Amino acid sequence: MDLAFIFHLLNGSLVKNIEQLAVFLLMLSVLIVLHEAGHYVVARLNGVRVNDFAVGFGPTLLKWTSPRTGTNYRLNLLPIGGYCAMQGEDGKTNEAEQQRAFRDHHELAPDNFQSKTPVRRLSIVVAGPIANFILAYLIMFVAAITFGVGSAKTSNVVGPLVPGMPAATAGMQMGDRIVAIDGVTYDDGSKLVDKIHGSIGKRLAITFTHDGVPRTVTVVPRASVLNGKRVGLIGFRPMPQYERVGPLEAGSLAAIALWNDTKNNLEGLGQLVIHPSQQAANVTGPIGMERAAASLQDLGWGPYLNLAALISVALGIFNLLPIPALDGGRATFILAEMIRGRPVDPEREAFVHFAGFALLMALMLFVAYHDVANIVSGKGVF
Repeated sequence: MDLAFIFHLLNGSLVKNIEQLAVFLLMLSVLIVLHEAGHYVVARLNGVRVNDFAVGFGPTLLKWTSPRTGTNYRLNLLPIGGYCAMQGEDGKTNEAEQQRAFRDHHELAPDNFQSKTPVRRLSIVVAGPIANFILAYLIMFVAAITFGVGSAKTSNVVGPLVPGMPAATAGMQMGDRIVAIDGVTYDDGSKLVDKIHGSIGKRLAITFTHDGVPRTVTVVPRASVLNGKRVGLIGFRPMPQYERVGPLEAGSLAAIALWNDTKNNLEGLGQLVIHPSQQAANVTGPIGMERAAASLQDLGWGPYLNLAALISVALGIFNLLPIPALDGGRATFILAEMIRGRPVDPEREAFVHFAGFALLMALMLFVAYHDVANIVSGKGVF
């Protein structure tokens, strides 16, 4: 193998990784921007002025100011996420001072967020997370109609692999398509699996395509027990065949999937609270999500969109947690105001949000550490 060929392989891998990263960042940015759009829509419905609605962060590349509302719509340099800066929540004036001024003298303009009733402010705060749940449902609905849903039938496409098992050791990856075993063509996933299950200890020449390029490797299925039966396994789960469905069935399946994703996320959070030391290593942040997204891109848009929906649900739930500096933390203070009949001391609330932001940054660093540790240790993403 000469240096030119090695460079070609590395260059192709680098380009593919960059493309996968770009697609993931675009997907994540859309989810965050539409989260902010939820805040924007409900804020405008409640008569709150939105000073800036931006896509991305950093220096502004393009800006248009609405002559009717005065909102600055910005496209910023770093296309990751976005923000919705409302009057009274834009950081230009201390929020605590605004709350105190309104409480003592009612000096705030009627389009200021702080001048609205607790119910109106609460609706604006929770609108972002609710938008994530609505978006997740729509994504799964469109994916079911356009790309189909996984059926009971298996395909010849390689799904999640088990590290250290023959398939992974031989270099097979998610998204590879097995086309033949010992020279015999297989296009039926069930027959392919039966062949592997019945070949305990036998050398199998498996031909598969990776990025359209055929490759043949030799693997030996290991004896294992599956559903009470002794079978041969090489360590991968075949992907299901995807079948398109009609709008009515897609709507029902999307609702069921949304419920299951929400329930699974909440159960996972519950286990993290009950058994933090055991579950901490399973927490996944942006780095882990990007690894999962990169793996699923090779499986087609159907699985990828379902991952996007799952991330949207996770964003919605995470933002509803009663953690200061998040939407859930702000909502908690508003609920406390509604119960007490008077707002929490503005300076105390501001301090709690500041401390909560610091805690959130520490949590993000902790999660990033585990994501990197999983990469170093070779732990799979599924």
